[in-house]
Amino acid sequence: MADTQTTDSTAGADGEKKATAGAAGVKLNGIFAHKLGMSQVYGENGEQIPVTVLKMDTWVVSQVKTQEKDGYTAVQVAGHAKKAVRTSKAEKGHLKKAGFENGAYHIAEFRQDEVGADITVGARISIDSLVKGDTVRITSRSKGKGFHGSVRRWGFAGGPASHGSKFHRQPGSSGNRTWPGRVMPGKKFPGHVGDDTVTVRNVRIVDVLASEGIIMVKGPVPGARNTLVKLVKE
Repeated sequence: MADTQTTDSTAGADGEKKATAGAAGVKLNGIFAHKLGMSQVYGENGEQIPVTVLKMDTWVVSQVKTQEKDGYTAVQVAGHAKKAVRTSKAEKGHLKKAGFENGAYHIAEFRQDEVGADITVGARISIDSLVKGDTVRITSRSKGKGFHGSVRRWGFAGGPASHGSKFHRQPGSSGNRTWPGRVMPGKKFPGHVGDDTVTVRNVRIVDVLASEGIIMVKGPVPGARNTLVKLVKE
C-alpha cells in the first residue's frame, strides 16, 4: 500500500472538538471529500493501480427532508465551520441544531429512497457509507484554464501556416445570409475553458482507510487539489 500524507482536520461541527472522520456515525448513499492528489497502490496480483486520494472531514446532518413536508426525500449535510463575521443570522439559526456555533462553508444534500430513524439533525456522517469495491458517481469542479481561441478550445484546424496566408487561427465565418440574419445558438466561438461541473460515472473505490478519513478511487478525479468532490453510490 502506497504511503499517503494526510492532514489533521477539525472534526467537531463547532470547530472545537477533535476526532477522526471514521468515527461512528450514520450511513448515507454518498459522502463529500476533498481531493489530496494522486498516488498508486498494488493489487492482490501485484498490478499497479493509479488512484486519487480523497480526504473526508467531518460532516453532520443539518436537515432531513421528507416527501410529506418537502415533496422529496433527502438528507442535507453541512461541513467546515465559518467564522461569526462571515455568517448571516439566517444561516446561524438554520445550523444551530446541527451543532454549528456559526455557519458552514459547504451545505449540500443527498437524495435518499428512505431516511432511517437514526438519521437525525446533528448526526455525524460515517465514512463507512462507502466501502472497498463500491462503484460510485463522482462530481466535482474541473480546473479553470482561462480564455482560449477556437483552435485550442474546439480543435478547429485553422488555415495554412505558410507565409502569405492571411487566415491562420481565426474562427472563420460565423454569420448567415439575410435570413436568419443572426448567429445561431450553440455556435462554437472562443471563450472560457474549464471550471465546469464534471461528473464521472462507474468509478471504483480501491480502498477506504476509515481511521485516517482517506478514500482511494481508481483513476483521475476532475479538479485541482483541495477541490470538493461528491461521491454517490451507483
